[in-house]
Amino acid sequence: MNDYKQRVKTFLERQYFMKHIGFDLNVIEEGRTEGVLEVEQIHHQQKGLVHGGVIATLADITAGFAAYTMVQPDHHVVTGEIKVSYLNPGVGKKLRSVGWVLKSGKKLQFCEAEVYDIRESGEVLIAKATTTMVVLSPGDLK
Repeated sequence: MNDYKQRVKTFLERQYFMKHIGFDLNVIEEGRTEGVLEVEQIHHQQKGLVHGGVIATLADITAGFAAYTMVQPDHHVVTGEIKVSYLNPGVGKKLRSVGWVLKSGKKLQFCEAEVYDIRESGEVLIAKATTTMVVLSPGDLK
């Protein structure tokens, strides 16, 4: 049985960088995850906009954990490639990122993610990412 929700929750306990930036992965489904970030000053670049690296990180995390829900319990995933297209600046107080698996394979997972800026006027799509996640078997980690 692939108890992906429990495996993801266990891994989230050791996601120190994610905790450091304050990102909360609050939706975990097979092949899809979603999370929110309360934007603080530490997330800004010099002009007061959300830093592009923060936006890319959110896309990477949600796509990566979406891929992780699809692999065997003793396997892991790491990012092999990510391309982020920035569509609008991040200016709001909260970001929402959604990641999903397009195609799940034995060695590669092809994923996408979208990052939204939650503004008073509504949600605005600020970035779209495509990723290739590499599936690691237990032997790959030795």
